[in-house]
Amino acid sequence: MDGYFIGLMSGTSLDAADAALIEFKTAAAPRILATHGLPAPAALRRELLACTQPHATIALHRLGTVNQLLADWFADAAVATMHAAGVAADDIRAIGSHGQTVWHAPAAQHPFSLQLGAGSRIAARTGCTVVTDFRNSDMAIGGQGAPLAPAFHHHLFASARQSRIVINIGGFANLTILPAGAQANPALVSGLDTGPGNALMDDWIDRHLGQRMDTNGEWAASGHVHEPLLTGMLDDPYLRRPAPKSTGREYFHAGWLQQHLAALTEPPTATDVQATLCEFTARSIALGVDACGPGREDILICGGGAHNALLMARLRALLAPRTVTTTAAYGMDVDWVEAAAFAWLAQRRLAGLPGNIPSVTGARGAAVLGAVYLPPVPP
Repeated sequence: MDGYFIGLMSGTSLDAADAALIEFKTAAAPRILATHGLPAPAALRRELLACTQPHATIALHRLGTVNQLLADWFADAAVATMHAAGVAADDIRAIGSHGQTVWHAPAAQHPFSLQLGAGSRIAARTGCTVVTDFRNSDMAIGGQGAPLAPAFHHHLFASARQSRIVINIGGFANLTILPAGAQANPALVSGLDTGPGNALMDDWIDRHLGQRMDTNGEWAASGHVHEPLLTGMLDDPYLRRPAPKSTGREYFHAGWLQQHLAALTEPPTATDVQATLCEFTARSIALGVDACGPGREDILICGGGAHNALLMARLRALLAPRTVTTTAAYGMDVDWVEAAAFAWLAQRRLAGLPGNIPSVTGARGAAVLGAVYLPPVPP
């Protein structure tokens, strides 16, 4: 289905709503026409962090209000992107909105994944058709509901001759294994969430320095890895669990880190904790690659973690002799791959085509993903 689509993504780092206007044409690579990153309002970010804390008690009216405020935030990002490109709502086939994950429970007795950001309100404010709630259709047939980006990675980066692994490092990190030949056979594709990406590092620097992120990994680079803390974190059973698997803030959160800190006889400095968190992200990603990768594949990195110089250096060292580069070398800016993925998933939904890869999520079969909300009828 050709046309213009907008992808909306707000990751677990809770830093910005990313909107990307994508042009899809048959037999051509997706083309980014405009992008906009809208920072999270401070009050809304605090509410979201409160909603994602384990054992948090959130009144229903508070949760409902956050649902609507998120929709306004997402809609503003989409409208800004349309303005930047000079296109009208009528030009947009659909907006694919991932929504803000506040709880992801694939292992629960009744598995579910909860993303906020009311699709109906985004449709009303933008005048565009909106596709959202992508994960639960996969979970309804036994899947993890995540990661979903591997289907787009397969569409964009699979090769007939070269094995590749795409690593997205947002708040959490996930990887997509694309063996040679997977271009023609999606069943060969595998993927998983490896664990924290930037989320714990972002939370720690926000707590101690009042900054949203560790730019270029400079604060972490000024410290030293605390080996006892690193050893304890690397012993987490999630890292040894086989795929399919997915995770989020409901598992790896500030309390999880505090438990590991409390087990130490001598607490490390705040700077050394940051250095150790960066090393933990790199090591957990490398463990996932070594466990699932076919061998001498090329590594393509995207997401905010691609801007962390220390993290990238550690990944290059840990993943050697593989070639480590970014998706930019393959035609897709590292900051917009995930937003583009949800534009692509919206395109698939309108065309009635599956958006999951069962070999990644563990679903019993292919599923058309997402709920559709139509804009108001013109008078």
